[in-house]
Amino acid sequence: MDAFTQEMQEKLLKERDELLAKLNAEENNFREEALSASGRDSSDLASDDASYRKMEALNAMDAKRLKAIEGALKRISDGKYGICLQCGKKIPEGRLRAIPSAVLCIDCKSENERLGV
Repeated sequence: MDAFTQEMQEKLLKERDELLAKLNAEENNFREEALSASGRDSSDLASDDASYRKMEALNAMDAKRLKAIEGALKRISDGKYGICLQCGKKIPEGRLRAIPSAVLCIDCKSENERLGV
């Protein structure tokens, strides 16, 4: 494994650990709030429902990020990290530094966005 890939692996592992810690903390907060919900009136519960929906949406985005990170780590272990999944060309280091879990080169990403994919 070259130095750049090693650096990206360390960055991805750190990001994964931070994300998992965040998700665990949010899950614990959710449990505590759910347990303390008894004795609240309907307006409190409605406010809580909106908060829960927001938290659920944020957790879905975090879960998507976690899946992308896990995919990048798998590509590293398979020796396929930094290769565009669409065209097979090398993804520039600058793009990978900005988005370590990127799976497409800039050209393919731009083309997919243009096509609405």
